Amino acid sequence: MEKSLSPNIATAQSSSLIRDEKDKEKGVEQICQWILELGDHDKRENALLQISKCRESIEDLAVWLWYSYGTVSVLLQEIISIYPYILPPTLTAAQSNRVCNALALMQCIASHRDTRKQFLEAKIPLYLYPFLHTTNDSRPFEYLRLTSLGVLGALVKTDEKDVVKFLLSTEIIPLCLRIMEQGTELSRTVATFILQ
Repeated sequence: MEKSLSPNIATAQSSSLIRDEKDKEKGVEQICQWILELGDHDKRENALLQISKCRESIEDLAVWLWYSYGTVSVLLQEIISIYPYILPPTLTAAQSNRVCNALALMQCIASHRDTRKQFLEAKIPLYLYPFLHTTNDSRPFEYLRLTSLGVLGALVKTDEKDVVKFLLSTEIIPLCLRIMEQGTELSRTVATFILQ
């Protein structure tokens, strides 16, 4: 009886592997399509959302984002586009969510061993500092601050000298200290993690 089950199990496993490979291939094609759609202003918001949702399931997404033509520029455009809404504080939840999706992709790039160095050399963390300067405690601002802290937290997780040297050359210490005094509990926790 065991001998008759073995071929069935093997067949089921191989058909499952084939299905998994086809699903993986379709997933890669879809991610590539969304990355291309980042360049289309009309499709960008959905592409940001979709890529952000699946960012942790694709091992080398950071490399794809960093080396695909114009993608980092698009992410920076998204970040910079809301600077005017910081002061006076008129940032909406929809604007905050959109930028936080871009920041989540930046965090993916910051945390990957093959893109972290370039991320620092481009001084991209400096574009996040205006969000850390905000003191408005509304949910859109807090979400923006917390996601920005998450990008910096991803950098410091590695304990690399270049990361520490870069951050020490910026205003990160006073910013984190202020957030530790005035932020929400979660923001305080992430700010503390960055300073440790």
